Amino acid sequence: MKVGPEYSKPPAPVSVDWIDKDDNRIRTDPEEHRNWWKNFNDPNLDELICFATKQNLKLKEAGYRVMASRAELAIAIGQFMPQSQSLQSGFTQYGLSTAVANRSSRGLSLIPNNYYPQYNFGLNLAWELDFWGRYRRAIESSSDQLDASIENYDEVMVSMLGEIGEHYVLYRYFERVAELLKDNIEYQRISLQIAKARFEGGLTSELDVDQAQSDLSYLEASVNMIIRFQRLENNVLCTLLGISPEDLGKKLTKRSIPVPPKDVAIGIPAQLITRRPDVRMAERQAAAQCARIGVAMSDLFPHLYINGSFGYNAMNNTALFTSPAAYGTIGPGFTWNIFNYGRLLNNVKMQDATFQVNVAKFQYSLVNAGKEVEDGIIGFIKSGDAIKEMEISVAAIRKASEIVIVQYKAGTSDFNRVSLVQEKRISRDMELALYQQTYARSMVNIYKSLGGGWQVRLDGCDQGGVIAEESKELPAPKTEILRPVPDNKPETQKQ
Repeated sequence: MKVGPEYSKPPAPVSVDWIDKDDNRIRTDPEEHRNWWKNFNDPNLDELICFATKQNLKLKEAGYRVMASRAELAIAIGQFMPQSQSLQSGFTQYGLSTAVANRSSRGLSLIPNNYYPQYNFGLNLAWELDFWGRYRRAIESSSDQLDASIENYDEVMVSMLGEIGEHYVLYRYFERVAELLKDNIEYQRISLQIAKARFEGGLTSELDVDQAQSDLSYLEASVNMIIRFQRLENNVLCTLLGISPEDLGKKLTKRSIPVPPKDVAIGIPAQLITRRPDVRMAERQAAAQCARIGVAMSDLFPHLYINGSFGYNAMNNTALFTSPAAYGTIGPGFTWNIFNYGRLLNNVKMQDATFQVNVAKFQYSLVNAGKEVEDGIIGFIKSGDAIKEMEISVAAIRKASEIVIVQYKAGTSDFNRVSLVQEKRISRDMELALYQQTYARSMVNIYKSLGGGWQVRLDGCDQGGVIAEESKELPAPKTEILRPVPDNKPETQKQ
């Protein structure tokens, strides 16, 4: 028998379907998204992710936590056997006084040998019987905690992959914005040259020159700030790769902002329970805590145990392992903390309340998972729609900017209109790039919120490249007990 509640999975608050399920870009057929980053068709992103799966320091930290949990389970299993086991051996030289009370009778010593040696060798055991399931519940809890630590490893993996995807998109976004600003700077220089020529020809006042110079200098200042933002994203990517900050631009080829696929398969909300590692981790933590309630309840009952010892005592080593020198004891016993019931009962209540906390965490993680998927879906859909209209706007304003320069050069348009059109051109270019990065990041967030990518732990990733060749991996600590992160449950159980 085992005291304490039997665990069952808590009720899961999930929606029946997604809000935008009727949109043809959202498919409800199941998809694992094992290598979701490959949907962007960007070799640079593939290389960054594959390198990070081997080198990311947070991932290594989670891996060693798995190893610690596995060792804790082995310790809990060991507690099921005799809890106290000791082997003793020794030699003692005794000298007893004959000058104290009760040491002589009628002048004859009661101690014929008051100086003598003694050899001893023995084994002592103490075994508390698991009558109430105390140790079996502890094994149960440690096993569930091991599962939770593996799910935590997968959650760190999913989070790390999503962060690389997002920051890579931002890196390319700032790179694109810097290019757009530089293109507009060249265009603005042409405007400044025309304004100077017209001023020198007496056709306009110096106001046009000053206005053109102001616009040009503003764009040049903006480029410097955008390059700063790109460098910050570069440093974040280096941290995720587990390497010291360096200029990744020297190793990555020139690419545009990643373009996501036209549609995505996301399954149904109920599948988040099995797809998201953080949800599975919260559920396993609740199971582990439920077993701890049983451990606490076992203290309310008597602890039954058996004590035993066996060994040899002799005055010389030649007689030590003979039958006359043998001794042994064995006997049952019990302890019962009957005067500590107030503390014991409150410990049970505390463990039960902690279990309810873990249940609430599990349910919140599921609700939050649905929210994150919905955020990604609406961002993906609306950003895609906005890009289509913004591309039309950009094409139109670029055409208008070419026309207004010709008109200003011919004297049929003033510089205020030139400045306004150029400002709008820069603004529309920047907004289009912003929508493109939002579109790509929304898709990354969908993949991340669906819990995709942890399977790389099972599949492996052998992508090579400049980063893998030139960046050295950090060496593991020098110890023989370290092993790779253990595999989780069979893949078929993780679908």
